[in-house]
Amino acid sequence: MTTTEDVEHVDVLIVGAGFSGIGCAYYLQQRHPQRSYAILEARDAIGGTWDLFRFPGIRSDSDLYTYALEFKPWESERVIASGAEILAYLREAAREQGIEDRVRTNHRVVSVSWSSQEARWLAEIERTDTGASTQISADWVFSAAGYYRYDAGYLPELPGVEQFQGPVVHPQQWPEGLEYAGKRVVVIGSGSTAVTMIPALAKSAEHVTMLQRSPSYIMSLPSRDELAQRMMRWLGPKRGYAWARRKNIALQTGIYQFCRRYPKQARKMIRRLTVKQLPEGYPVDVHFNPRYEPWDQRLCLVPSGDLFRSIREGKASVVTDTIATFTPAGIRLGSGEELEADIIVTATGLRLQAFGGIAIYLDGERVNIAEKVAFRGMMLDGLPNMAFLIGYTNASWTLKVPLVCEHFCRLLTQMDAIGADTCVAELPYPHMDTRPLLDFSAGYVQRSLDELPRQGTQSPWELAMSVARDTKVLRDGPVTDRHLHFSRARAGDAVAGAAGVAA
Repeated sequence: MTTTEDVEHVDVLIVGAGFSGIGCAYYLQQRHPQRSYAILEARDAIGGTWDLFRFPGIRSDSDLYTYALEFKPWESERVIASGAEILAYLREAAREQGIEDRVRTNHRVVSVSWSSQEARWLAEIERTDTGASTQISADWVFSAAGYYRYDAGYLPELPGVEQFQGPVVHPQQWPEGLEYAGKRVVVIGSGSTAVTMIPALAKSAEHVTMLQRSPSYIMSLPSRDELAQRMMRWLGPKRGYAWARRKNIALQTGIYQFCRRYPKQARKMIRRLTVKQLPEGYPVDVHFNPRYEPWDQRLCLVPSGDLFRSIREGKASVVTDTIATFTPAGIRLGSGEELEADIIVTATGLRLQAFGGIAIYLDGERVNIAEKVAFRGMMLDGLPNMAFLIGYTNASWTLKVPLVCEHFCRLLTQMDAIGADTCVAELPYPHMDTRPLLDFSAGYVQRSLDELPRQGTQSPWELAMSVARDTKVLRDGPVTDRHLHFSRARAGDAVAGAAGVAA
């Protein structure tokens, strides 16, 4: 791979303009204002997930005091916010920080190629609006593309689906203007997407049925955090937000640890709370008694119990069964019962895709990322000058954004101090013991583990799912490590030494 003088060059190429990409740009501007960067976004607008999903009721499944950006207070009274509110917030943050002008929409990165001789990446880019191709070279590539496919969700085999005479819709491709008022809607699935959209559909649909093969854990969370609101009034938005964020991180951590250490007690507690929100005599153990333990999969949160309220009011119902076949008028279940429907929604999950599906080449050789191991949860072994961000599965996903981005900036500072232009993590030995990158039993994770990188069994090769642990390592710990190697390929001063400074 050879770069040429007429190819545009930036110091850092950020892929993706969602929370991670905007966060990375912010920390770069704050800590390395001399460095140039560009954000490439395949879609036609900023927002990532929140620009993609358009189905009714789209909202967060985490509180916004922990999900929002650390540097911009969440000031709305709604702690569980709608997709439109979150999208407006993120775009406002990008505009306020001058990041909006650095985003290039309709730019899909097809591949990135590393040249060891030049110590640079060359990105091949497709314009999704015109089909034209272009190139950009960069010293670093930061993948903020998340870990699932944006072009299509997961759709299992649906026997006889072609017989159904109404629309069959996946939430990830919700058609604009779909009319569901006064209609009978069946939503297949029991995860966060299903429990999010059912209360919204139930407001105007004739009836909404959640058809699930097996139940999920569903917990109600107040849509307002009165204590946090009071603290923001007393301390001001910035200090009050920081306090609310710390408080809710501790709450999330406590709930998760309780569920993992005492699963039987957690199951009983969740069941007891569920019973209180459903009609007397409701078959809770049929429809809300999962086969797995709490937090083997992510808990589904519903603001102010809106799903349970829809059930109490008779606007929604739950059926736990299997699908035998679709019929012209609905779905015939394994039990023989038939669910009549005018619209069927397949809330059947996501499809994972690491690095946005970008092809990666190292000195002309295609890299199989499934054979790579994550270093500190933000780099892959053997891949120079490439960082990525994958959030938490057991807490607000975006809590990892400031930790990884700050560490990335500290890494750049270290390279400047010792005169390095190349940084790469190397395994201690070729056949180090590894395990799946995500230790999570959710179907969308299990289906794709073979396509994702792996993690090791001990630090620094583990992907930590702990804010406290990541804070200790990424924010407070040293940048240098015996497995992290610095060098200089381009002409100039030699590297002063990998452990030259504590960045």
